[in-house]
Amino acid sequence: MNGNVCNGLLAIAPMKVDKALITAAGRGQRTLPLQTMVDREGRQRSVLSIIIGEALDAGVGRVGVVVHQGDQEAYGVAAGEHAGKVEFLVQTEPRGYGHAVWCGRPFVGRDPFLLLVGDHVYVSHRAEGCARQLVEVASREGCPVSAVQATHESKLPHFGAVGGRRVPGQAGLYEVREVLEKPTSTEAEQRLVVPGLRSGRYLCFFGMHVLTHGVMERLDRRMGAEGGGGGLHLSEVLREAATQERYLACELEGRRHALGARDGWLSARLG
Repeated sequence: MNGNVCNGLLAIAPMKVDKALITAAGRGQRTLPLQTMVDREGRQRSVLSIIIGEALDAGVGRVGVVVHQGDQEAYGVAAGEHAGKVEFLVQTEPRGYGHAVWCGRPFVGRDPFLLLVGDHVYVSHRAEGCARQLVEVASREGCPVSAVQATHESKLPHFGAVGGRRVPGQAGLYEVREVLEKPTSTEAEQRLVVPGLRSGRYLCFFGMHVLTHGVMERLDRRMGAEGGGGGLHLSEVLREAATQERYLACELEGRRHALGARDGWLSARLG
């Protein structure tokens, strides 16, 4: 746990998040960030530019984008006015979401980082964007934090989900005890029930996280253990983190729009 003992109590050390990593190399995902849509101010912009703007508005100074080999030039154009703050990293083969995050290690180094996916956009219900809400929580708590949304069990096949318990006195904040990738309803009922949530609803990933060097180290160990073969899944590493360190989940005031899903593109345009 990140902190120092003071007068017999554990004082949590604040964490500065100055880097963001966007994954955009996945099969079926690569073209979505290059498309354009109308943002909340009525301007036509690329999806990539909107996602980068979300990160920069959260106080991040530098952005790394994981892309497929050969996509760097097109993504550089799509970054638009933000191109000077972006560094591209190549995922040479599709080996899972965790592998895409692992490909960002030269960029993030030992620093905590905001992680976003290239096929989600967000509409905040507050003046602060969704990414800023998450970064503020992670900075205050000094540990990994995943954004989550209470989601009906019928949508479990599309998301990773977490189980745990509420943090006393902090609305919408949870201590994570379990992580499952696309669980069945039976698995969720047995392992992911969170006291206080409506029946049939579970905390599913929102598409953004603030992660630490400890998470990246776990990805690195798994890459070494599998000898360069197989897939690497972030949910497995987050499940390990939940058993070994303080790891939180936070409900944000906003909505996610997965642009690859049916109706996702239209609803995102309407905001």
